[in-house]
Amino acid sequence: MDIISQEIREFVSGKVGWVATVGPQGVPNLAPKGTVEVLDGETIVFADFFSLKTRSNLEKNPKVAVAVIEASPPSGFQFKGQAELVSSGDLYDAVAAKIKAAVPQLPFPKCVVKIKVTEIYSLSPGPQAGQKIA
Repeated sequence: MDIISQEIREFVSGKVGWVATVGPQGVPNLAPKGTVEVLDGETIVFADFFSLKTRSNLEKNPKVAVAVIEASPPSGFQFKGQAELVSSGDLYDAVAAKIKAAVPQLPFPKCVVKIKVTEIYSLSPGPQAGQKIA
């Protein structure tokens, strides 16, 4: 069943996502990702190029949160789910090719992080602020 609506898919397109992970000692890590995109109705992905802490944390604990926001007008969504690190295969090849076509000077990603979204929260001001929407 699709948890990510068409409205949310369109919102995420072209925006930076902020990825939150937690290390083994409980230390949080937050990192911006310019390659966040919706793969399908229940999956988001991003490419990992230089994120040693993010990747290391996800190898030990696949729980992740991703926030995608827009400053004006203020709005956004937070996605929570389970991450899988993908370093080869069709998904990796497709994401790497898309990024290389857009920004040829970037190296190939170390991996693609595939997130099965289990919850979505509103980050927009108003009566639904902070509430679970899916």
